[in-house]
Amino acid sequence: MKILPLAVNTLLCVGALLSPAFLASCREASERQDQIRFGLFPNVTHVQGLVARHFSRTREGWFEKRIFERTGKNISILWYAYNAGPSAMEAMFANSLDFTYVGPGPAINAYSKSNGTLLQIVAGAVQGGAGLVVPPHSGAWTQKDFQGKIIATPQLGNTQDIACRTWLALGGVAVTQSGGDASILPTPNPEQISLFRQGKLDGSWTVEPWISQIAEILGHSHSQRINTLVENMIENTLLTGTLGMQPDVAQAIIEAHRELTLWIIEHPQEAQKIVVEELKELTRSSIDPSLILHAWPRLVFTNKISEEKLQVFAKDTVRTGFYKELPRVEGIIRNDKNNPSHE
Repeated sequence: MKILPLAVNTLLCVGALLSPAFLASCREASERQDQIRFGLFPNVTHVQGLVARHFSRTREGWFEKRIFERTGKNISILWYAYNAGPSAMEAMFANSLDFTYVGPGPAINAYSKSNGTLLQIVAGAVQGGAGLVVPPHSGAWTQKDFQGKIIATPQLGNTQDIACRTWLALGGVAVTQSGGDASILPTPNPEQISLFRQGKLDGSWTVEPWISQIAEILGHSHSQRINTLVENMIENTLLTGTLGMQPDVAQAIIEAHRELTLWIIEHPQEAQKIVVEELKELTRSSIDPSLILHAWPRLVFTNKISEEKLQVFAKDTVRTGFYKELPRVEGIIRNDKNNPSHE
């Protein structure tokens, strides 16, 4: 298996964020809010979400305890899993979700479509962990090699989908949302596995642990699984909205997320064990712990947000035809003077 390097000026997701992990907050909320609805994806790039969900599920409550310590309010956290960013953003527009880990593409789209009223990015989460997986027999290394071939992405308009289309376009391979010189096939990550087994895909632009799982079904050992790390990392960022959320609760959540990022950095083995348990619980399938172990070094846990990369990604949405004009990104990053998080 090969994972092709990304062009230097292109932004990739993982759950990103820029798996990206993003954190997103609610629209309207009652003055007495006793539940916070969190979204995440069953990806390794959403480590903070997976670990926090585990603490909620086992009644240890990472966010719950810290919200109470800082505000004196008993608030429960409800967790909801989504396949990719556009689905999570739909839930936010429907006022069914308060916070979510998500990549830059869907976050920018939702922010622009709502004229800046739906959400804000409040912290970074994870960089890296995404790439283009190619069967060893394909002979494909450059964009031109994918002419007439089929590449899967998790969902139309999600961060990997935009990154894939941008990479192809930079190499002179024209793709549209309905066709072009190469075919982009938006497919939920679990379904990509069966398509690879059937020989119906020439590549997949996705995130961990799906990268390693695809490599495994192609018959690669762990030492062969990752040949090239995607050079340009993305941030999965935690987003929060500007309307309705109690300020003290919102601030407690942001601070708890930052503390969780540091805890994951300091406790990698425990965090990996939790990720295996939560992925198994969410996907209802066995997860080989060695997949997580080998994916881990490719992840960078950070609370920082790169404003420059967000601007680049916004331009990519125009390049790939999702927008005719540059989408609005001014003000998308929450300005927290006490805990600056953007670069």
